[in-house]
Amino acid sequence: MPKFTTHDGISLHYTDEGEGLPLLCLSGLTRDHRDFDYVAPHLTGVRLIRLDYRGRGQSDWADYHTYTIPTEGQDALALLDHLGIAKAAILGTSRGGLIAMALAATVKDRLLGAALNDIGPEIAADGLKVIEGYLGRNPKWKTVDEAIAKRAGVMAGFANVPESRWREEVDHLYVVTDDGLKIPYDPKLREAVLEAGAQPIPDLWPLFDAFKGLPLCTIRGANSDLLSPGTFAEMKRRRPDMIAAEVPDRGHIPFLDEPEALDALQRWLKMLKVPA
Repeated sequence: MPKFTTHDGISLHYTDEGEGLPLLCLSGLTRDHRDFDYVAPHLTGVRLIRLDYRGRGQSDWADYHTYTIPTEGQDALALLDHLGIAKAAILGTSRGGLIAMALAATVKDRLLGAALNDIGPEIAADGLKVIEGYLGRNPKWKTVDEAIAKRAGVMAGFANVPESRWREEVDHLYVVTDDGLKIPYDPKLREAVLEAGAQPIPDLWPLFDAFKGLPLCTIRGANSDLLSPGTFAEMKRRRPDMIAAEVPDRGHIPFLDEPEALDALQRWLKMLKVPA
């Protein structure tokens, strides 16, 4: 169980597998390294590095005021330093994509490129409301089977998903206890996000524009309630060279092993240069 210690003494879990181009995978807001379990078998020829943010997965919980994009970006850089990696590409799902934008704007020289999974510089209000509805709260379902049976109904925009995949998702999202299903992350993440949301939303387009000159890919769930069609179109207008793909029958977030997602990622990976 590899771990490293951050500048403020927090122990963070990560995985490091394979050889080749360093690919740092940053997960969604409440999730962990298992976000990339579905796509990992398809990512050959890369050194796949996955981080559990502070307060999530197998990493230590911390002062919830540090559950921020700048701090999590600092932790990502600390992991690269711990591994002796000067430059890496980033595959960022949702929150992870926002961290990638922040890194592009501040330490662009550490990046080889970025792939964004269902995230952009503008976040749709409807999607935010959905996240706020479940963030930091244990599910109402008491058993795994009950959660699986209800999962498809609560995942807006998803269709043609086999029950086996919902079972995998439930296994990733919850911990089975004698008192029912529990979330596997610090509940105070809710306070961190709500407090951040009380502040004026910054203009993130300059952060997106900071990717200029780097190989860029964006994958959108065709039914996403977080990355709107309008924002996706503007991203493509600003970066006509960006590899852009929409995954049918998917909302927020695509699993990344869909044919459209895999095709986009493989094309993006071919654009990246392995550091000397």
